[in-house]
Amino acid sequence: MSPDRRTLLRAGLGVTAAFASGAHMNTPIHANPNDGPRLKGELSHDGTVRAAAADDFGRIVHKPPRAVLRPAESEDIATLMRWAAERGLKVAARGQGHSTYGRALTDGVVVDMREFNRIGDVKADRIVVEAGATWQSVLDATLARGLTPPVLTNYLGLSVGGTIAIGGIGGMSSRHGMQADHVFELSAVTGDGRELTCSATENSDLFDAIRAGLGQCGIITRASLRLVRAPERVRRYQLFYRDLASLTTDQRRALAAKRFDQLQGAILPDGSGGWRYQLEGAIFYNGDTAPDESTALADLADDRGKAVIADLSYREDALAFAKFENLLRSKGQWSIPQPWLFTFLRGSNAEQMAREIMGGLSNADVGPFGRITWYPMQTEAFRAPLVRLPDESVVFPFNVIRIPSDTDAASTARMVAANRALYDRVRKAGGMLYPVSAFAMSPDDWREHFGPRWPLLRDARRRYDPHNLLTPGYNLFQGQA
Repeated sequence: MSPDRRTLLRAGLGVTAAFASGAHMNTPIHANPNDGPRLKGELSHDGTVRAAAADDFGRIVHKPPRAVLRPAESEDIATLMRWAAERGLKVAARGQGHSTYGRALTDGVVVDMREFNRIGDVKADRIVVEAGATWQSVLDATLARGLTPPVLTNYLGLSVGGTIAIGGIGGMSSRHGMQADHVFELSAVTGDGRELTCSATENSDLFDAIRAGLGQCGIITRASLRLVRAPERVRRYQLFYRDLASLTTDQRRALAAKRFDQLQGAILPDGSGGWRYQLEGAIFYNGDTAPDESTALADLADDRGKAVIADLSYREDALAFAKFENLLRSKGQWSIPQPWLFTFLRGSNAEQMAREIMGGLSNADVGPFGRITWYPMQTEAFRAPLVRLPDESVVFPFNVIRIPSDTDAASTARMVAANRALYDRVRKAGGMLYPVSAFAMSPDDWREHFGPRWPLLRDARRRYDPHNLLTPGYNLFQGQA
């Protein structure tokens, strides 16, 4: 096995979490320094600053903003919102810039949240952090007290506010839902420039509309996050199968028996036109009490001779994706277009759908470092109302993680079009979108996506962003005043 292949496999399923309009401003904006809001932070019109906010991790949509705000406090964001409303300027918050289809881009004003990242004191069951903090910085702070968030994204370089606004899926989601399900309280600046605190008991309509609400009602500035006791160590198993059917059977068996604290899986290109089928399970433990391997692996039909078993500290395991990131960077793959597709399939027809879709995919459709994420999750732990899943007890994430071999624009456009066609098939079969995917969605598409939850988001948008300014990249409310 080559060193690159070994790193790819040991990276686990982190690549899941993780991560064109043609609009250009051909001349720089020369702003009058007196023509702007009074701020403690900085509203920059500098061409270099604007250019840095014109692209995201997906590198498919390019849209330079008119200006970039670097807030020093939440009041800066509130002041900006009122100022932008007077001028009809759209506003989008940007954390680490890991959207994949221009969702956090705008030709108005981008709010750069990266320095808005202070970490508060760690309490017995919670921590309060600013929205621009990364999950790695949160974990560093909590592990010092032996605590951890219940759900971590596989890639910890994402911002807290960014993942809560989407939902925040990770390796523990099959047991504990999404990160949005483990928030006690949020502070946010609404589209009409108010600074509000919301929770299940205070401004609950805003709380429900912000978690997984795609940034349509407010910009998260601070979050109170639930914490649990962190395990000391992780025993991680990567098991390989001859086909999709045997992989799926064992994944369902492991899920039902709760054999693993983390359960994921993937379909990987084998480099010769075929596929490798992988189950990834992890067991948490403390001290010298090692997991009972015979029980964890009993009756599984994998090719045991190819199994990869690793034993790591909890922190080492949580940061494992960094090795994969370094590999992609070394190959020039980190900074090329990333036309990814994230969906959830109904458990009742997931295997049939996956087999049909796989029949039309080749290794070239995902690239040598890409993969198709595939594993079952129980839905009972998912509670945030705007997280959309098929209405069944078990669903399967089916994510086409395309990492192309080149930057050819025509090839990228074909992949984006293929994403749309695959989504239409998934939707017709009762599946759902995880809304970080690389293809265009119309307002009608979004209404269908949110279904019975659409009135919740629509009405909150009218209350909290009456000028229709926030996060235009999703195109939920196009044309509304």
